Amino acid sequence: MMFNRFKLCYLCFAACLALSLTGCKEDKKVVKQTQVQFSKEGELTIFKADSTQVYLDIEIADTEFDRETGLMYRDAMKPKQGMLFIFDDVQERYFYMKNTRISLDIIYIGDDNKIVSFQKNAKPFDESSLPSNLPAKYVLEVNAGLADQWRLSVNDSISFVKTP
Repeated sequence: MMFNRFKLCYLCFAACLALSLTGCKEDKKVVKQTQVQFSKEGELTIFKADSTQVYLDIEIADTEFDRETGLMYRDAMKPKQGMLFIFDDVQERYFYMKNTRISLDIIYIGDDNKIVSFQKNAKPFDESSLPSNLPAKYVLEVNAGLADQWRLSVNDSISFVKTP
């Protein structure tokens, strides 16, 4: 009987030791982030002062979560794509580029659908505040350089429709 208790204690000790050693093993799992894909949710037209128009497919950020996430974690966006942020109120807006991997032009738009200001060539991962400097209800993000390429100006206007 004594031998069985000793054997049982030894086996328990050996099992505990084995578990503790395997529990301390370095785990080298690599966490890979899911790639976020563009999902067309609407179409937007920019009406320029010279009567030309620019057409974009847009994603719409109209919930708190969507507005907070924006274009974070994206690796690229096509030239005729953008994200339109829609807010419930009109006030000065402040954006930043935390966790945003691509350079962007940030276009601030008033409640009358007219462009009020720009923040051009916003740098990836830069957490500096990028203010609208004027009240805005909408914010359009597009690839950096497009606002200049399209020759957008303050008072150019937009219209958009959500697609079903």
